[in-house]
Amino acid sequence: MELRNKTILLTGASSGIGKEIAKKLAVYDCRLFLLAGRTYLIEEYLKRLPEVTADINIIPNDVSDKADVGKCFDEITKIIKEKYTDEGIDIAILNAGIDSKISPGNFNSEAAEKIFGVNYFGIVYWIEKLMPSFMKNKKGMIVGVSSLADNRGYGGSGFYCSSKAAVSIFLEGLRLELIPYGINVITVKPGFVKTPMTDKNDFKMPFLMNPGKAAGIILKGIKKEKRLIRFPIPTVIGSYIIGLLPGRFYEFLSRKLR
Repeated sequence: MELRNKTILLTGASSGIGKEIAKKLAVYDCRLFLLAGRTYLIEEYLKRLPEVTADINIIPNDVSDKADVGKCFDEITKIIKEKYTDEGIDIAILNAGIDSKISPGNFNSEAAEKIFGVNYFGIVYWIEKLMPSFMKNKKGMIVGVSSLADNRGYGGSGFYCSSKAAVSIFLEGLRLELIPYGINVITVKPGFVKTPMTDKNDFKMPFLMNPGKAAGIILKGIKKEKRLIRFPIPTVIGSYIIGLLPGRFYEFLSRKLR
């Protein structure tokens, strides 16, 4: 898929992978809607770019709030009709995500609600708004960011892993349902990427990737309309093997490595 002259929506555009995707798209001749809770961060990094050729619209959005997603969607629809007079969004990159380390000592349902609210429902709410026009026009692309951590329950990251597993399974089923409508659903599964979120980790992260490189891989996969975008290769292979391990053996290794 050619990204030029497309209308692209990106959530979680203030930092991390989302920031780097936005920076790369900013030099395309496209129409960008950059969404985040902290929009001032988007404004700051865009000012530092040597060149911007995209038409950029920055809109505050809390993806975990269904009402706010609806309000944001209505605002985007209005802007598209007034400025572009075309059929709407072509590509939605649903990238917003959070994590929080949970242990038995600080276990709480509020953390689960917050993580699932952003990671899972933040995707569901946006797809709910995008689906009618995508189906009517029989075109469109949904890119949902999951994780290679969707394969098992890793200690301290149960809420995060389960939210990403939910995203992966949901998008896989949705892809099958939307193929007859000409709508492409892509699942992105990164390994460890150096972002403000992973900077909080207190353990070794093998094959830690630069976010700019990660963004390049994602955009390349979008152009090729891949079903799955997974990286880096060593982590993809490692996560596959870990996913195949018998439960008792996995638990034994996990305890040994702590």
